[in-house]
Amino acid sequence: MDATLRPYDLGSTQWYVLWHLANFGPTVQRDLGRALELERATLSGIVTTLVRKTLVEQTSSGEDQRQRLLTLTVAGETLWRELPDLSFIHDAAFGGIDEADLATTVRVLQLATERLQNLLRKE
Repeated sequence: MDATLRPYDLGSTQWYVLWHLANFGPTVQRDLGRALELERATLSGIVTTLVRKTLVEQTSSGEDQRQRLLTLTVAGETLWRELPDLSFIHDAAFGGIDEADLATTVRVLQLATERLQNLLRKE
């Protein structure tokens, strides 16, 4: 994935942020971190880079001025349309696997992740 994105000066996590904004529209940074399961510091660095590249705009949320609303810029939308389709990665990893098996795997991994996060919160 990184090799495919390198000519566009993007890393896989930057792509993931752009993917979310392209598919779900403007998103509050805190909510984006939760959706993508990224640590606040990690997401902050990625957003700073994407803002510097003028691919993402960061503004105050109308609902809560402390929250930052992230939106694709025109340059970000243009780049998103130019990026190659990366579905081949999904197909290579999961092609031919029964959908029910994939759903079970996702459910189990989400539960395991929640349990580990709860454990970390207790420490």
